[in-house]
Amino acid sequence: MHSKNFKLMTLLPVLGSAGLLAFAYYQEYVNYLDPCPLCMLQRVIVAALGLLFLLALLLPSWKPFWRRLIGFWLVVFSLFGIGVAARHVWLQSLPPDQVPDCGPGLGFMFDNYPFKEFITSVLSGSGECAEVSWRLLGLSMPAWMIVVFAIYLLYSLWWVTRRVEPPQPRR
Repeated sequence: MHSKNFKLMTLLPVLGSAGLLAFAYYQEYVNYLDPCPLCMLQRVIVAALGLLFLLALLLPSWKPFWRRLIGFWLVVFSLFGIGVAARHVWLQSLPPDQVPDCGPGLGFMFDNYPFKEFITSVLSGSGECAEVSWRLLGLSMPAWMIVVFAIYLLYSLWWVTRRVEPPQPRR
């Protein structure tokens, strides 16, 4: 694959991440859907994926070392995103009597909890994570995020295995 085409294929997920984050903020500030801690964590993962692809645009990604290094982290974040979104869907499927109590807000936990306890609290979810307030084609937002992260995973695997020609010097 020519390096210019590869750069374009690297830009697409950056734009996808920006679009997903724009949609999330639209839902929050226009439709007044407050994000729960797991939603916020999924936003961070989407942003991390977009930033990794953006970093790949800036580095000589035609070199296998950089592509493999960035590809490794793309796969890790994609899998982590699938796990967080799956946990979120699981919480939403619980009967009302088994839903965990609502905990403190994400900002409070980040400011006051030790890092390990903060991560554990966020990943365990809370009662507000079990609420389904938006659906598209019968799927909740976290269920759609499983699809999105799976697409990122497959795209990252495709992206990292491409053979890319180094740019040709200008004559």
